Parts: sequence; C-alpha cells; structure tokens
Amino acid sequence: MAKCLSSMYAVDHVVRGNFLQGIIASPARRALETEKIDSLEKLSDYSEEEIMQFHGFGKNAMEKLKNHMKENHLSFKKNEKIK
Repeated sequence: MAKCLSSMYAVDHVVRGNFLQGIIASPARRALETEKIDSLEKLSDYSEEEIMQFHGFGKNAMEKLKNHMKENHLSFKKNEKIK
C-alpha cells in the first residue's frame, strides 16, 4: 500500500485573512499578504506598476482590483515621472 504524502509536504497555501476574498484569485492575494498589504488604504499607497511586479499578479487580477478600488472611491498612486 502507498504511503500518504500529505504529511511530507507541509506547505500551507491558504491565505490567512479574508482581504479581497472573492475579488481576486489566491495567488494575487498571497502576494499582497507577503507585502503586508491588508487594506485598500495600504494598497492605494502603491502604483499599478509596483503591484504588477508582485509574483501572482496579472492583467486579470489588476483589472478586478482597479474596479474594486473604484467602487470604494480609492485609486492607485500615480507614477511620478522624473524630467
């Protein structure tokens, strides 16, 4: 009989908080959790470009996130271009 491998792989892939649950997929939520971003207010301190650099974020997650922030009257930080 084969042994169960679940005890050998104790990797926890569960996102602990419920921030943005049902809005964006778990990989994107885990990326935010890794950066300690747990509120829309903290998220608004970042630009879209900065968030897109996080592993787990793609165009789909960003679009959903922008729509959710807009519904809550928040937006991403604007990139300031150096002249």
